[in-house]
Amino acid sequence: MRASVLSDWLAQRIERGSGQPVYRQLHWLLQQAILSRELPAGARVPSSRLLAAELGIARNTVTQVYEQLVLEGYVTSATGRGTYVADTSPDEIVGAAEIGSLRARKNTMEFGSAPEAQARLAPTQAQRTAARALSTRGARLIAGAGVSKRQGGAFMPGVPDVSRFPARIWTRLHNKYWRSLRPDLLTYAPGGGLALLRHVLADYLRTSRSVRCSPEQIIITTGIHQSVDLAVRLLSDPGDTIWTEDPCYWGVRSVMQVSGLKPRPIAVDSEGINPSPADFAAAPPKLILVTPSHQYPLGMVMSLARRRMLLEYARQHQCWIIEDDYDSEFRYGSRPLASLQGLDTAGQVIYVGSFGKTLFPGLRVGYLVAPEPLAESFATASAELYREGQLLQQAVLAEFIAEGHFTSHIRKMRALYGQRRQVLLDAVVRRYGDALPAMGGDAGLHVVMQLPEGSDDRAVAEAALARNIVVRPLSGYYSERERAASGLLIGYACVPDEEIAPAFEMLAEAIDASLPAFA
Repeated sequence: MRASVLSDWLAQRIERGSGQPVYRQLHWLLQQAILSRELPAGARVPSSRLLAAELGIARNTVTQVYEQLVLEGYVTSATGRGTYVADTSPDEIVGAAEIGSLRARKNTMEFGSAPEAQARLAPTQAQRTAARALSTRGARLIAGAGVSKRQGGAFMPGVPDVSRFPARIWTRLHNKYWRSLRPDLLTYAPGGGLALLRHVLADYLRTSRSVRCSPEQIIITTGIHQSVDLAVRLLSDPGDTIWTEDPCYWGVRSVMQVSGLKPRPIAVDSEGINPSPADFAAAPPKLILVTPSHQYPLGMVMSLARRRMLLEYARQHQCWIIEDDYDSEFRYGSRPLASLQGLDTAGQVIYVGSFGKTLFPGLRVGYLVAPEPLAESFATASAELYREGQLLQQAVLAEFIAEGHFTSHIRKMRALYGQRRQVLLDAVVRRYGDALPAMGGDAGLHVVMQLPEGSDDRAVAEAALARNIVVRPLSGYYSERERAASGLLIGYACVPDEEIAPAFEMLAEAIDASLPAFA
């Protein structure tokens, strides 16, 4: 394109009443003319004064566009010499396919106005992005992802009632630190996290969970996922085998997959993880991941005999056990059970926990208790990999625990959740009797309603979602759908008492619509 033709071409494509600033339209159109080689390298563009006069716009607008194009490398400019299109020959290597496709469309200058051209280019960009396929493990992660777009409402499992969080107390403690702010709380966290939080947490875990630990063994993380990820990175290599419960929490299963480990799903029974003779005969795993105090998602407690067996097996074969102490504080009708780590005499259990369910999920504070010989390595690795901060948040949490507010809050919520659990169980029995039993209801924040063998629990969950009810299909937690049990995870913690029965009736409509036998 000759410079003399450029003004006419631009005038035809700039839309004065489109709502898009003339500056942006002019900038984009000149970019495309240069990228498509319609304005070839070395071509001189009209002066800002001339182009402004021919387009009927302010000269300052053209000047700003030229200055921006200079910064972006599209043109070069020198006082007294004019403005010229820069040599963009490297694009022939990195963008040859795109430029070729642009030229194949008769003429780039026929695309139309700037807004229209942007809309027409969008599919090309999307196609180019889609062509860059995910890696094998990336595709596997996305295919198995269980995260939901809905993060609350009846009956979302695993979501606590954040409306009952003692925000006034938290705010008072938070403001106390802001009024006399220490600069060291605004920088990166030291390896392992804030010392004060590690001390109060060690005291709490020793008394409430029978965990054997010193403050130096505690590593503050952002939650269970990061704790497990850190342990996996330090204690295993890609290709190593890990035993996981089957079914198990999809989130940690995803961590295993992207870490390059080979999961060996181990079935659970009423006593927890239950390795078969074939499992014992196979090469021992490097890691064993279990939820002994409250199996997720089925809810059973690992028996003492099974715990001792697992610890002995790990000792003999030098395996590491990762104990996810999920929902251990919320046990109804009995005291919380002691941790598996408290029985460990060989230093082979890595204990992980979180404040997401006991306080609020958005807090994003968890912890890991490393065996004493590995504690310093875990602290160093945490700082090296994640460069943690949030020290102000950690300081507030430390005081919240030290002043007794944490245990008081758990005690209140345990009573509240126990009451809601009973309301839900009553609703289940009232509607279905013992035809669809609920299990795992003596602890945690959800129950599992069993569906008849062969039922499509995913279809039931979809039908429920259409009625604005959120439940999770049990089959999604199994490693293989062919041997998965059918059921629904029904969370009750975040549903007010008076809304549980009406919400369950809506869920029952979805069940009846999907399972003709109950209609």
